[in-house]
Amino acid sequence: MYKNHHPLSFSPYTINLNPAFSPLLVSQTQPFSPHRRKLPILVAVSANPDNLAGEKDGGTSADKKRSGTTARGRRLLKVREEKRKREYDRLHDYPAWAKVLENACKDDEELRAVLGDSIGNPELMRKKVEERVRKKGKDLQKQKTGSVLSFKVNFRDFNPVDSFIWFELYGSPSDRDVDLIGSVIQAWYVMGRLGAFNTSNLQLANSSLEYDPLYDAEKGFKVMPSSFHDISDVEFQDNWGRVWVDLGTSDIFALDVLLNCLTVMSSEYLGIQQVVFGGKRMGDWEEGMTNPDFGYKYFKI
Repeated sequence: MYKNHHPLSFSPYTINLNPAFSPLLVSQTQPFSPHRRKLPILVAVSANPDNLAGEKDGGTSADKKRSGTTARGRRLLKVREEKRKREYDRLHDYPAWAKVLENACKDDEELRAVLGDSIGNPELMRKKVEERVRKKGKDLQKQKTGSVLSFKVNFRDFNPVDSFIWFELYGSPSDRDVDLIGSVIQAWYVMGRLGAFNTSNLQLANSSLEYDPLYDAEKGFKVMPSSFHDISDVEFQDNWGRVWVDLGTSDIFALDVLLNCLTVMSSEYLGIQQVVFGGKRMGDWEEGMTNPDFGYKYFKI
């Protein structure tokens, strides 16, 4: 019956299951022999090739299939998470003073130049600021010495060619204060002597600079000149100061120029209570008293 059967061929009793109905393929590896009554040896073979790969690499492939990521992917995910955490800490632990400096840099070119590429790094920003303070400390810490209040302006029979201009301060001026006020008055007088206060030649005053304006130099040359005629030294007794003026042919807007200068000086450097144009005697002024021991000081024009 088995005479023509090749000893290596599978017998008709080989079992082969369709993998579509079972995850395992069952096959008989040893032919059935009537002389040897032994049960056939069955080998279970997975129909899923990934399982075979998993057996070869120790289960790594199977783990990847279950987790949906690779080892490299998990490392990248960890790096991204650490970066996100650092960014979160930077935003929430960023010093308030550093935020103020960063915002100020948007509108302050000088501050941007001081901080340079340190913006975003609080420690480096702090070092840059400290270095700047060491170099420019005196200028940075210098406080205003003027007044936060505007001074009053009064006129008392002011004659442009023969009158005093009075200044009431908040206290007796120091030598530095006398030099400051005297220098302002002196500069104002020099401009007047050079014909600066001449309303007959204000060609650019009402011009628009959106387009290049035209200036008629010939017209300016032919305008009748105006000149500041004379001025006295600037004198001080206690907290009052005065200067006598003869504006000559200068126009009255010379007074506007002077008041503009005094306004900034009072705000930034030396507070002034009031400015009076005209008048013969103000406060406790004593005519003819020139003794420094009694608070008299002056600035030579």
